[in-house]
Amino acid sequence: MQLILDWAGARAFTKNGHDWSKRFWPIVDAAEKLPAKSFIIDGEMIAPEADGRPNFHQMHSRMAWNAELLAFVAFDILHKDDKDLRPLPAIERKAMLWELVQPATGIIQYSQHVEGGGADFFAAVDKLNLEGMVSKRRNSPYRSGESDAWLKTKCWDIDDLDLIGVKRQTGKQTEGLFAKDGKYVGKAVIATSRAIKERLWQRIERDRAEQPAGVPTAVADPSVEWVGPGMTARVRYLRGESKLRHASVQDLHEEDADGRG
Repeated sequence: MQLILDWAGARAFTKNGHDWSKRFWPIVDAAEKLPAKSFIIDGEMIAPEADGRPNFHQMHSRMAWNAELLAFVAFDILHKDDKDLRPLPAIERKAMLWELVQPATGIIQYSQHVEGGGADFFAAVDKLNLEGMVSKRRNSPYRSGESDAWLKTKCWDIDDLDLIGVKRQTGKQTEGLFAKDGKYVGKAVIATSRAIKERLWQRIERDRAEQPAGVPTAVADPSVEWVGPGMTARVRYLRGESKLRHASVQDLHEEDADGRG
């Protein structure tokens, strides 16, 4: 998100340029109270828990019903009081940002940074069950879009999910469709051994099923072969996403007639 303050007041824009000021009205209201005539601040909207950690899965609910329980975490500043700050080093922009938003204990927060020790920092991020971290070159100017001046490093999760379907297409990777607690959660590439795949094909031929409820129409195309209950998979995927992303199957498990794996 970007918070913008100018002669027309404060507004909140998504990275795609959509004006979500009404949706994020408490943050917009707080932005108008910051000590500046104008600014453009880069940041991220989060749904913080009591300990400050963001809860991605609460975002949509709070956006719709409890916007006052959201928070805007400011991590960069592009303009302030008609001055273009983008050519300045990132570390200097962060100092100017802190001067603007401090003490940052309310609904507008400040993204603290650590210099050096990236590997240890990432290990701590993973241990805290956070989504990942962003690293920036301390002397880099601000440039929109992808750049070698900053890098996002995501954490991974591994979970046991129910396999409900398989999508096989010539020339493309085989994908599994997965659910958790009866709810569709996305697709993952089946990149397991040939023996495991052969066992899966045998199961599909032996136990074909109807399309389960709740699978999006766009996903349920004719190339999908539906699998009956009893197949689970260990799936690795990016943490903090509403649906599986960059997911891959690590192993498959099949229950026998007595319900044993």
